[in-house]
Amino acid sequence: MSTHQAIAILDSGVGGLTVAKEVMRQLPRERVLYFGDTARAPYGPRSKEEVALFTRQIVDYLLQFDPKMIVIACNTATAVAIEAIRTNVSVPVLGVITPGARAAIKQTKNGQIGVIGTEGTIRSGAYVTALRRISPGVKVVSLACPTLVPLVEKGMFRSEEASDVVCEALRPLRNETIDTLILGCTHYPFLADRIKRCMGEDVALISSADQTARDISTLLSHTGQLESSNEVPVHRFFCSGDPRTFQWIAQDWLNEQIHVTPVMWQVPKFI
Repeated sequence: MSTHQAIAILDSGVGGLTVAKEVMRQLPRERVLYFGDTARAPYGPRSKEEVALFTRQIVDYLLQFDPKMIVIACNTATAVAIEAIRTNVSVPVLGVITPGARAAIKQTKNGQIGVIGTEGTIRSGAYVTALRRISPGVKVVSLACPTLVPLVEKGMFRSEEASDVVCEALRPLRNETIDTLILGCTHYPFLADRIKRCMGEDVALISSADQTARDISTLLSHTGQLESSNEVPVHRFFCSGDPRTFQWIAQDWLNEQIHVTPVMWQVPKFI
């Protein structure tokens, strides 16, 4: 396998751009292929069967570009589909739940960790399992926040409305004694400032993006696949919904000009 192959990153929408940004920062020589399934976001309210099908569709699409690894930068898809994807592809497949859990265990001082995520992620219990696998005695408080992803997908993450919606969504956590909060959806770092304002300075926020990028770097180094070229990498972006909205959000978040290729699915889908 060549070191010049790209890292493929997929998400239900724009959330995985938080992971892509960290990969581009920590591994500036690597090429990124990014797919956002914006036409069918959010994945959180959908059934396991739907999420598994959609994830497999995107992986199959990205495999045509011969990537050196697949990164499922969607917590819901990681919880539901990662093991099946690993079984059926020949390249490494990384998710975002274990890295986030590991970072939270390192951060907490009182052993009380909060997790916010989509309905699907929270319902799966994947973070509770991952956290207790590392530290069996940890206390975990989980909360589904289904109103947050639509704010980000609409590009409203800096609006005053976003502040109100975030504080209302997090209200059940305000009386908990957690000292660490996992942003268990890759969309949520877009709202990190507002989440921090609502939870207070004493609660550390954990985004899986940084640790996931570190895991990617470690794996590529171990397998001798780190990109060695000094050429400026050309990243490629694909989305299944409105490319204009995706492009605007991506350029704002990544702080660079990009081109987006729209992809229209030719297979039946649950809508």
